[in-house]
Amino acid sequence: MTVVITPTMIGQVVISGLLAGSLYAMVALGLGLVFGVMRVLNVAHGPLLMLGAYTTFGLFQWLGLNPYLSLLVSMPALFVVGVVLQRLLVRRVVDAPELSSLLLTFGVSIAIVNLAQLGFTSDVRSVEYLTGSFVLGPFAFSKSRVIACAFALVITAGAFWFLRQTRLGKAIRAVSQSREVAQVCGINVQRIHMITFGLASALAAAGGTLIAVMVAIQPEMGQVYTFKSFLVIVLGGAGNYPGALLGGLLLGLIEQLSSLFITTQVNEAVAYILLVLVLLVRPTGLLKGRS
Repeated sequence: MTVVITPTMIGQVVISGLLAGSLYAMVALGLGLVFGVMRVLNVAHGPLLMLGAYTTFGLFQWLGLNPYLSLLVSMPALFVVGVVLQRLLVRRVVDAPELSSLLLTFGVSIAIVNLAQLGFTSDVRSVEYLTGSFVLGPFAFSKSRVIACAFALVITAGAFWFLRQTRLGKAIRAVSQSREVAQVCGINVQRIHMITFGLASALAAAGGTLIAVMVAIQPEMGQVYTFKSFLVIVLGGAGNYPGALLGGLLLGLIEQLSSLFITTQVNEAVAYILLVLVLLVRPTGLLKGRS
């Protein structure tokens, strides 16, 4: 059966793509921060997101806490987890070849997923809090996705403000540009590394909390978000923070448009093809970043 694609359908998927892309951008910003400041490829970013989702599930299931209010718990909790991981493990590979950080964080991600399977089993869980859609003219959008987009934009804007306007944020940017010069200027680089990894983990936790209201939760759910986060920072430019926002929105748009014009089964294939093309044609990303 031939499906006629109308302008309304295109408008629907474009807006849906932007809703999804804003969430990708927020999650990828954390991965980009860690790479930009520490040159560490953090494969454990997705499993940290998964921990944020399970934190939200636990608070909702056992304490009845509003899932969106659980951001006030999941983000600080994962900030602490990130700081501990950085102090115990990640700091040991900061100056090592990037393959070392890749292997270390891959091991951490396996450990986190296995611990989650031990604690929560492989059963699929869900946070059944918000259903239904907002209707705007001919368009209808899932309430949970619209609210997730709003939170993601606010958190992303807050992260940009923090990096640009606060003394600590400027110190983080200084270390990302030149660790040696920052150290000469009196910035405690080790402390900045620790805080950066904590912030990145908190951003992953925020993603996990917002995603938990939209989709089912299971211990391996973070892997796909690790890949998408890498794709976003490659698209936007590794180490380029505004590029993460652009890359996230583009990825969301491309996924949704490929679902409309091709089929939903090729979403991940399109993402892989896009990654290869960007690496071949413009390895520094659409906005200039590190190759």
